Amino acid sequence: FPVTIEVGTFFYSNHLAEKISERERAMMSSWVTAQRSIASASAEDDISLPSSIVAEQRSIPIIETDENDQIISMLNLDSSRAMNDPQYLKRELQEFKSKGNLITTFFGSDSLRYNRYYFGESLLLRQIRYFPMIQLLIVLIFTVMMLRFINTRNRSLQDRLWAGLAKETAHQLGTPVSALEGWTALLKEGGDQELVSKEMDKDIQRLKLITDRFSMIGGEPKKEDTDLNDLVNAAVEYMRKRAPETVVFEILNDGLSSSVSVSRPLMEWVIENILKNALDAMNDKGNIIIKLGEEEQFVWIEVRDWE
Repeated sequence: FPVTIEVGTFFYSNHLAEKISERERAMMSSWVTAQRSIASASAEDDISLPSSIVAEQRSIPIIETDENDQIISMLNLDSSRAMNDPQYLKRELQEFKSKGNLITTFFGSDSLRYNRYYFGESLLLRQIRYFPMIQLLIVLIFTVMMLRFINTRNRSLQDRLWAGLAKETAHQLGTPVSALEGWTALLKEGGDQELVSKEMDKDIQRLKLITDRFSMIGGEPKKEDTDLNDLVNAAVEYMRKRAPETVVFEILNDGLSSSVSVSRPLMEWVIENILKNALDAMNDKGNIIIKLGEEEQFVWIEVRDWE
């Protein structure tokens, strides 16, 4: 869209500049005619109109030369610069010549004696010609600033994402690793090997589940028909063993009987995090109720907690 605006502005500005250029050339033609009228007028002639036309021309820069291109006079140019820099008027004259802007006026019937009026562009016309470039520069600066802002924001979001992911990794790995350390210490003390082996196997399976969860990040999750009752029971059972005994978990099934197509590892992760947030909001005591139900094509899980 900005490109369309810029292209449209460019073509319209060029069109407008051409119109103003034609108007200024017509003004110069009238100005030269007025100059000729004043020069050829007698004492009795009324020269108020040509004098008015000459006096009103205050915008177009003009250099008057003779038939040999020797500079006679100038108008609407920097007079102080012309006095201090002998080459100033010559440079301006060459620029006017390169644009082909001149009007020739002859003295009577003598075709060998004439003056040339070279003229440039008014300030308004130059501003209109340069406006699309200035606008393009502003658009480019704005685009660069926006890209830098978006890039900085994305980096900030990525940094927060990685920080959150690192915390979640530490949280996920902390429980089974701590449990394995405890079982190892119990084995060294001569604990029940069968019981310890069974619990260690659960924690190892937990580590495998965590690995599966993190391997799915950034990829397309693999969905399969899953019994939400069984999934929620497994998540609640896992959190119940790690919650204080003063926290009571309750699961209510409000008519949910069908299976749902979900990624079981990721869905368990979601339920566990919700339950963990509920536990963190309590002072080691209270009730957590998980309610499941379905309505037409939707199933829902509601989690409530209070002390």
